[in-house]
Amino acid sequence: MKMDSYSVLEREQLAQLARFRRIATGLLLMMAVVFVVAKRLEVAYPWLALVRAFAEAAMVGALADWFAVTALFKHPLGLPIPHTAIIRRNKDRIGASIANFLEHNFMTREVISEELAEVDFAAALASWLEAPGNGRRLAHQLAGTIPALLRMMEDKDVGHFLQQRVSATLQEVRFAPLLGGLLAILKAGGQHQRVFDHVIELAADALDRNQPYIRQKIHDSSPRWLPKSIDEKFFVRLVDELNNILDEMREEDSEWRGRFEFAFENFIEQLKTSPDYEARIDRWIREMLAQNEFRGYITQIWQDIKARLLQDVEAEDSKTVARLEQALVALARALEQDRVVSDKLNRWLRGFATETIVHRRGEIAQLVERVIRKWDGETIARKVELHVGKDLQYIRINGTLVGGMVGLVLHLVALALG
Repeated sequence: MKMDSYSVLEREQLAQLARFRRIATGLLLMMAVVFVVAKRLEVAYPWLALVRAFAEAAMVGALADWFAVTALFKHPLGLPIPHTAIIRRNKDRIGASIANFLEHNFMTREVISEELAEVDFAAALASWLEAPGNGRRLAHQLAGTIPALLRMMEDKDVGHFLQQRVSATLQEVRFAPLLGGLLAILKAGGQHQRVFDHVIELAADALDRNQPYIRQKIHDSSPRWLPKSIDEKFFVRLVDELNNILDEMREEDSEWRGRFEFAFENFIEQLKTSPDYEARIDRWIREMLAQNEFRGYITQIWQDIKARLLQDVEAEDSKTVARLEQALVALARALEQDRVVSDKLNRWLRGFATETIVHRRGEIAQLVERVIRKWDGETIARKVELHVGKDLQYIRINGTLVGGMVGLVLHLVALALG
């Protein structure tokens, strides 16, 4: 594999592995040189027998450990010796073992709960949200998902859903008593008299604007033989009387106003107590909700809301983004100031994370196994060697030194017994 394909960490691991491999190999070569020199000079200098015994055993130990370490990852010297290239040949079994080990030793409820018990998710979230710019960036990201979500929704389906929800909600409401209560509130504040006055002014305005029409209708309805002057007198008299009636109605203690007061009170009472009124209003509401026009109206409302949201989230001074940012800042403050809220959030997040991992641990383990199975033997051997190869070179170094010491001890024992 080319050096360019390695990550930064793998390059560092590869450099360390190469350095310690040179040290271990260099130590082996040094022992070989010492052995040759000591062997040639042993006759002249008998004490070099000890050095020769040390070097000889050190080479044996170094070669044995070199073979053992190399056999884990490849065939020593390229020879297909049985039980070598162990990792490469058994990668599937190793992957299954690693996955099983992770599943039953790391992803248990007890282990995960213990590890998450000291994690303060709420404090971390509050601290992150209060950092300059984080709340704004998160608000932008959240707002950025709105257009995609809105475009995924079919207007017809949303309209149908909203109609069903509105219909289901309104069918639970008793409109007659509700309307009676609202009118009672208006009456208590004297607003019903303002309505009465407004109706009078509307009638006066309509009478004034439609005088030509009234005059023409009187003329059209009168006999042809009747002079127009009489029609005009009748018209003037009629208009004057209607204006007089309207003036009477405007008076605060007028009989008209009293009748309206009585009728209004009676209407409120009927709304609150009459089953007939309630049945009529409920039937009218249900008929209105069943109309196609109502569904079209609901759909139009949704389309207007959707258009405004899409326009707002794409604007530089988006109100949606601003409100989301305010909500996130408020959340951060609440998490810092309200320990009860933060404790509840922590418990929920810990429980959610624990249950999710434990529930999915089999799938996670299978993912690990599948990934390792997809690797070729050379890849997994390289990855393992990069991570543990440096320590394995220590085994070679230690094997050289320990082997030498054992050889020296055995030589001394042999001298003592001889």
